Amino acid sequence: MPVYTAITQLDDQRRGEVLSEALEELDPAPYGTGVFEIEDGSGLYEVTAYFEETPDAVALDLLAASHGAGGFVVSEVPDEDWVAKVRRELAPVEAGRFFVHGSHDADKVPGDRIPLLIEAAMAFGTGHHGTTLGCLKALDALATQGAMPARVADIGCGTAVLAMAAARVWPEARVMASDIDAVAVEVAEANLAANGMAGQVECLEAAGFEHAALEAAAPFDLVFANILKGPLVALAPEMAAKVAKDGHVILSGILNEQADAVEAAYVARGFERAARDSHGEWTTLVMRRG
Repeated sequence: MPVYTAITQLDDQRRGEVLSEALEELDPAPYGTGVFEIEDGSGLYEVTAYFEETPDAVALDLLAASHGAGGFVVSEVPDEDWVAKVRRELAPVEAGRFFVHGSHDADKVPGDRIPLLIEAAMAFGTGHHGTTLGCLKALDALATQGAMPARVADIGCGTAVLAMAAARVWPEARVMASDIDAVAVEVAEANLAANGMAGQVECLEAAGFEHAALEAAAPFDLVFANILKGPLVALAPEMAAKVAKDGHVILSGILNEQADAVEAAYVARGFERAARDSHGEWTTLVMRRG
């Protein structure tokens, strides 16, 4: 069965969300829509709709114009088993002591590594993206230096691969993972179960630290935030309030040219740089609260 995508861009997330909702009223209706920030520093958002029938081009153009977006680009997606394709192309990732893999590579786990199973169907957050890879390496370095956090939070957890990694390294720690997206929380819980770790990480739906359980557990000794520059800068004051003295934050989702601005925002809140590393076009910052 053919699949059609209709994609446009605009410069305001809220208008993108309204446009996404309006798309669902079309005939034929899309079977899925999404709004994603384009991670190139442009400030643009991509609105995508997926159809099983050829969409109405005129209706799409009218919707785009009424919401201040550019015209939709409609494409037919080749009929292909995308999960199988991703499995073929996503080789296992080694990040320090961690070995991130799909079930199809379970027999390749080295005996001296900590395995983290993330299925190919959930590709973002598997460790292949430079942001996740950087965070895993930063976690490995902190553990090698002797860090022993008692309370860990993964803010914007996605697949929860970082929270799982922390729980594997520090099994006595209280590890919490939150995401603003309810589906991501379900994915996180499914990944924990797939790794035999059900119940070892508390998964919560929350924006930032805005959850009673996170408030009660603070201050944290280690916080991951693999999100984007804007939310990271906005979180700096709350990070200062929720991270314990001498605690660390591992920050990513930062384009290399954005790293100075993010670091400055945290330095202004009493943090100091502990490490900074780049993987491709992405920077990972490790900041210590003074």
